[in-house]
Amino acid sequence: MSAAQTSAQTFVDTIRADLSDWTARIFSFGETAWREYESAAWYVDLLREQGFSVEEGSAGMPTAFCAEWSNGPGPVIGMYAEYDAVPGNCQAATTRREPRENLSYEAGGHTDPHSALGIGSLGGLLATRAAMERHGIKGTLRFTGEPAEKVRGSKPIHAAQGYYDGLDGMFSFHPFYMLPMCNTVRWDTHCGAAYSMIYRFICDQPEAWGRSDDAPIPQSHSAVRAPGANDALMTMYMASKALRDSMLTHQGGWSISEAILTAGQATADNLPAGLAEIQYMIRVPTIAMAEQVTSVLDRNAAAAATMTGCRYERHWVSKSRPGLANHAMANLVWGSLQAVGAPRWDETARTVAREIQAILGVEVMEAPFIDEMEQLIAPQDAEAILRRDLAPSQLNSTSDDYTDMSWHAPTARFYIARPALKAPPGYTYPVWVANALGGIPATIDPTVLCAAKTLALSAIRLLEDETVRATARREFNERTGGGIGGSKWTPPLCDYSPPIHFRWPEYVTTARGRDWWIPKPSTPEA
Repeated sequence: MSAAQTSAQTFVDTIRADLSDWTARIFSFGETAWREYESAAWYVDLLREQGFSVEEGSAGMPTAFCAEWSNGPGPVIGMYAEYDAVPGNCQAATTRREPRENLSYEAGGHTDPHSALGIGSLGGLLATRAAMERHGIKGTLRFTGEPAEKVRGSKPIHAAQGYYDGLDGMFSFHPFYMLPMCNTVRWDTHCGAAYSMIYRFICDQPEAWGRSDDAPIPQSHSAVRAPGANDALMTMYMASKALRDSMLTHQGGWSISEAILTAGQATADNLPAGLAEIQYMIRVPTIAMAEQVTSVLDRNAAAAATMTGCRYERHWVSKSRPGLANHAMANLVWGSLQAVGAPRWDETARTVAREIQAILGVEVMEAPFIDEMEQLIAPQDAEAILRRDLAPSQLNSTSDDYTDMSWHAPTARFYIARPALKAPPGYTYPVWVANALGGIPATIDPTVLCAAKTLALSAIRLLEDETVRATARREFNERTGGGIGGSKWTPPLCDYSPPIHFRWPEYVTTARGRDWWIPKPSTPEA
């Protein structure tokens, strides 16, 4: 390990208290897709304090940013933060189920957790910069703020506008979310494609549905009107559920999920709903599969609109490419992870875990965490296990939008263990347990520290080793048929504006104070 690599590791240890505080801060915000105002502002302020130049609102996304720091001409290294949470998962950083202070369970909360993802990446970034300064290493660091990952939102947009161009390497860290992808690096089977869109139904001429020349008052309570936008949405929802088995062939892992954003403006009169919106997320191995599902959904939307006296619009949220492997980058990060070692959880963390088990009334274990959390698994071994459940023809699996970065720079995707409890036979922990463990410092800090060290070590090695950079670039060019624009290169799919103007769930401030957009139930006075 070079002197600069050692310095980077040491630097992470010197800021471990800050990393813990910062992780807790982002966890406490719990802001959801496209509405991460406090989280993005916090990153921007800190990065500027650290000497980075920062573009706020990059690529037209108010909660995105692009930060750069340079130590002179040299390689350009990319890292990034995510910080969006998930609606309906508000959980305090405690050992029992309870929402964060003054909020309801319906508010946003970190599930993956992106709070640890972002701060782990930030720690690696700051450690890399410190080592570059101390040892005179030339080069540039680029750090992007990526909102709305849960809807694969920002990275296709950043990619289309060139924010990943010119990088010599991109490092993508995520807390593990499934075995065997724990304390390892992805090898061949990277995440797949994803399309997401909003279908908006508008009923702006309800009187035209059943107009009668005999009606003395066209808007009388007994007049016939179109069913309206809510009926269109429900028809679309049920038709798409019923036809799901006919959308794609029964091979290759794929999924379709939906979320209702707006429903009828909550009128309780006999007026038909004028506006309703439903979002679909399509996760598939290939772009061709995404296009096929989209064509079915388009037909369903047109039919639903016709049946209910509405018109419809389709608005894109995401068009994201499947991922591209790079073995040279994977080997680089795997070597760094081996040098750093798997994260370790101390007795304080184990006490937290046992307290949760006791509260839930399950067996309290001496070793409450799953064994894989403190073990490394080689990328090729993880790949072999992952492939057991996949058809040979399926080249991509699961979902994440880091994949868009992989078409613009040699990219490594790696996973560090997050806390997960052993379960007694036949028992499944409630979702809030994982969410809480992702916010309690004693249980999440080891993830952040290991990720930061692995990132910093990998980045310094790439900056110092011209041979590794050349090998990674050569492989990238081979896989793309000549690099960006090559014969086998898949260009950005984003041909839409950032979908920031829709009714995405968010925190609101009213005369009653700050709350989630679904208010807390009122508590009767004693």
